Amino acid sequence: MKLVGDIGGTKALLALVDRAGNIGARRRLASADFASFGDLLGAYLEQIDTAIDGGCLAVAGPVAEDGRSAQITNLPWSIDCAALEARFGLGQLALINDFAGVALGVAAVAPEQLISLQAGEHSPAGVKLVIGAGTGLGMAILSGKDILPSEGGHVGFAPQDEVQARIAAALLREHGRVTAERVISGPGLAAIHRVLTGENLDAALIAARARAGDAAARASLGQFFTAYGAFAGDMALAVLARGGVYLAGGVTQALLPALREDGRFLAAFNAKAEHADLARAIPVHAIADPDIGLLGALAQATAALTKVNNPS
Repeated sequence: MKLVGDIGGTKALLALVDRAGNIGARRRLASADFASFGDLLGAYLEQIDTAIDGGCLAVAGPVAEDGRSAQITNLPWSIDCAALEARFGLGQLALINDFAGVALGVAAVAPEQLISLQAGEHSPAGVKLVIGAGTGLGMAILSGKDILPSEGGHVGFAPQDEVQARIAAALLREHGRVTAERVISGPGLAAIHRVLTGENLDAALIAARARAGDAAARASLGQFFTAYGAFAGDMALAVLARGGVYLAGGVTQALLPALREDGRFLAAFNAKAEHADLARAIPVHAIADPDIGLLGALAQATAALTKVNNPS
């Protein structure tokens, strides 16, 4: 059996996959409940009575070039494959960036799990861009069969109007540098609302108030969608994502009904001056499947199994 996982700042999804590619022993754990990833993995393995011959974990942070270690961006966790293998008697583990995992998962996701926001002019051979707001802001690029991991969420935030400039100035005073992730994420939505209203609410409560018709929450959500759309459109132009932009991440999925109904995301995505027509030609989809990162880790692990079973 191979171990596969999608390890994020809020939750960790772990499962096992057999040689035929069947998935089982799926379990979701809250990251905040554990002091380290090793402790979380130990809690999962306590309920497993089968031998594990390595696997692949998609993790929310930059991965070393050898794919054997990583630092989780929004948790005080480091993951070292050699240490985990020794501690738990596992076979060889590999790590991939979580949004590299999402990019791999795009090829395997069921069509009904893709929500079209903008049809565009799809180019099957074109570059695909995966972006996702969750605990942080992830990004990866899919060019043919090549996956290019990215830390694009940590580029500087670019305010587009006076309100966004006010938000950026407040966050600059707090953090010293304002990245896109500071605004376009669950904590980013909370920060937007705090700057605009003075209320300290988490993203889930802001979204709930917005659904109930609260004007202040709706205004904060609108600023979030505008910033998200502008960033996604900028990155789409940067890589000429004619194969489509795919939106993932826990916050994206939680806000999907509002994202579909609110026009501000697409308005900002397409507001690209002389390149507005190019932006409108780029397909935009939201991924509804919460297990998309696990699908990517599964694809990576299955590829490794195929190589072992067919070592031509």
